[in-house]
Amino acid sequence: MTSTPTLKLTIEFIDPELELAQRDEQAQFLIDELRDIDEIDTVDRVLDPNPPAGNKSASGFLLGLLMAQVKVDNAKKLFGYLRERLGSKSIEFTVEANGKKLAVKASSREELDYAIKAATDFISK
Repeated sequence: MTSTPTLKLTIEFIDPELELAQRDEQAQFLIDELRDIDEIDTVDRVLDPNPPAGNKSASGFLLGLLMAQVKVDNAKKLFGYLRERLGSKSIEFTVEANGKKLAVKASSREELDYAIKAATDFISK
């Protein structure tokens, strides 16, 4: 039995006009919304792989970042949702699928449309 391929999408809010805490609020808001979409397998914060020495924080998350996992068959719905929600936000996202990665940035609806098309073409190869 073969498993359905999945893709991993990492989104970072990068608007330089917002403080890091505000970018993190945007990430948390999107996480909460994405958790309500049945087609998304998982969505959560991104753990800091190199926490500061002596850090006793239980969270240890990178601020302003989130990661979602979805079956490739459901990617179109995820990208459509992101197009509606993030059209005017400055973001950077990385798509991992088929053992490859694609990183793109978008700061406008047009750039996001282009980035989503590039990501869709990338995962269909």
